[in-house]
Amino acid sequence: MKPILTHKVISHGMLAGALLFLAHCTSGPSTGWEQKNQELIKQYNLTPRELSDLPKSGIESNLEQGKVTGIDKLDSTTLAPGVSARIFWGSGTMADVVTLAPNAKIPEEVLPADRFVFVMDGSVDQLIDGKMVNMINKKREAPDGTHSGTPRTDFVYLEKGSKNAVTAGASGAKLLEVYSPLRLDYLKKAGVSKLPDSIADVKNPQQPNVVPNKVYDLYEIQLTEIAKGAHTRLISGKNTQMSFISMDPGTTFERHIHPEEQMMFVLRGGCNEIVLDGEQAMKPNDVVRIPYNMVHGAKISDLGCDALDIFWPARADYSEKAKAALDAYHAIIPETSKVEVLVDGTKTKPGLTFSEGPKWMNGKVYFSNMFFDKDFNGSPAKSSTVELDPSGSYKYITAGKMQTNGLYPYKNGNLVVCDMMGHRVVEMTTKGEVVKVLVDKYDGKPIDGPNDIITDTKGGIYFTDPQFTMEKVKFQPGRAVYYLSPEGKLTRITKPNEFAMPNGILLSPDGKTLFINNCYDKEDWYPVKSDKDNFLWAYDVNPDGTISNGRKFAEVMLVDKVLDRKGKSSSADGMAIDKNGNIYICTYYGIQIFNNKGAFVGMINLPSFPVSCCFGDKDMKTLYIVSYNKVYKIRTNQTGYVNYLK
Repeated sequence: MKPILTHKVISHGMLAGALLFLAHCTSGPSTGWEQKNQELIKQYNLTPRELSDLPKSGIESNLEQGKVTGIDKLDSTTLAPGVSARIFWGSGTMADVVTLAPNAKIPEEVLPADRFVFVMDGSVDQLIDGKMVNMINKKREAPDGTHSGTPRTDFVYLEKGSKNAVTAGASGAKLLEVYSPLRLDYLKKAGVSKLPDSIADVKNPQQPNVVPNKVYDLYEIQLTEIAKGAHTRLISGKNTQMSFISMDPGTTFERHIHPEEQMMFVLRGGCNEIVLDGEQAMKPNDVVRIPYNMVHGAKISDLGCDALDIFWPARADYSEKAKAALDAYHAIIPETSKVEVLVDGTKTKPGLTFSEGPKWMNGKVYFSNMFFDKDFNGSPAKSSTVELDPSGSYKYITAGKMQTNGLYPYKNGNLVVCDMMGHRVVEMTTKGEVVKVLVDKYDGKPIDGPNDIITDTKGGIYFTDPQFTMEKVKFQPGRAVYYLSPEGKLTRITKPNEFAMPNGILLSPDGKTLFINNCYDKEDWYPVKSDKDNFLWAYDVNPDGTISNGRKFAEVMLVDKVLDRKGKSSSADGMAIDKNGNIYICTYYGIQIFNNKGAFVGMINLPSFPVSCCFGDKDMKTLYIVSYNKVYKIRTNQTGYVNYLK
């Protein structure tokens, strides 16, 4: 059954009269939609609102009200030699998709309107404060055993009166521009006649949430949940607002209205846009203009839908939600904190390849340096275990003996370590000496590939075994999670293949809740499918260490490439938890942070896929993050939790 959500409409000031709001609408086809709109407003008990003092340009939009249009059906306008644009506009905001041939130029000009420009493909040199600044777009790279890369979309906000010039890179570029108010020179080039001499701007501009003349990466803008199943990166100017929204597959947004004009431009996936009492299919590069107070909604496809919603004027309710979300994120990650590279294993000796399982103990970070080839074939002979000083210096404590994975502080200042390819869990000193094999068999057969591991306060050990090993035939009947009691009894606490790939594991600071994430699911290339999907699962811990009452705790966000193939793989891997119960999950998307109720708080963006993380330093407020051959760190406002056994 598809989840249903209703957008709540908040009333501000006096209720609008039955047709007062129509005075704001630009002229459109005489289809009688206004009468139908009024009927639906009454039917769905919606409340129209009036925004006063909005300027009227008298310029008719080239988008028919409430009708989906492909931008490839709009005329192409030449802006300069080698520079063409598909332009669409509403009452107060203009947008265009600009294609630049290799090395093509937009000559220097003085901007007649505020301009936002996003690099959607390729690269450009953009004039900012008298200097040409390089801006790029980088696509997401699917992670393999040797590398990964996260996407980047550079954008900048230039105010009216600024000097603007653009030169495309050697491979050309595609730009998305948003202007407010409308550009008369662009309208003239697009063949619009009877233009006014000037266009008035909004009388009461709002405070932008980005700084002019500063290049941002769109992925550094925090996501805000604006409704159940919808998160957005919100960018507000003085007179317009851009909502880069991602909507979950299968979500339905019931009919609603708002007093701001909206232009929705689909970037990925698709939906059926509900307009009045009908539906229109939307796919990438389709756009629709929703006038003030027009009844609309959406049914999102099974691919999800990423879109740019452009609002004029800016939506105050969205701005308030974005501020509240950012405040919650900064309560965990300070506004001044930035991700720092602590170690680049391509430049340091003895080198790092695929880093995993970090944990802080006695002033050091201990982690595994696993070797994989591109296809994730491992090699214990090329792997090591690492001791890292907070200064960035490090050394191997084992090399060529084991391909260790997750580890955790244990008794007597030792470590409990997953020897993944060795099919065992061992106790190891910080000099790399194996003191004891803690477990290597279940039901008389070898365990497969212990992956991540934690201890409880009694000295019991939990570990995941996703069977991520080189043997084609596995020893155990399926992927599972195990508990080793302090007395040495090993119990399988999840059914084989209950999780498609159980990976990261955590205990709450009070020891009452066990958390397990699911790395891969619903993939044609993966041998197991489960009902765990892209969720972090929570379980009650029983007195004997077993678990019960399994439940979805947090929904882990998926990236575009996974959504496009209808998978459920978040690549959720290592996790950390702080003393307040906030959980930090390393995923394809970045480090996703959830509060102790399972609500999404924010995302730490990194240049490559973060594999695992841990808290460290004397105050336990620094998050150390391992990602392939790199170690990063970032300061937080929270104190990390680790169970140190005495």
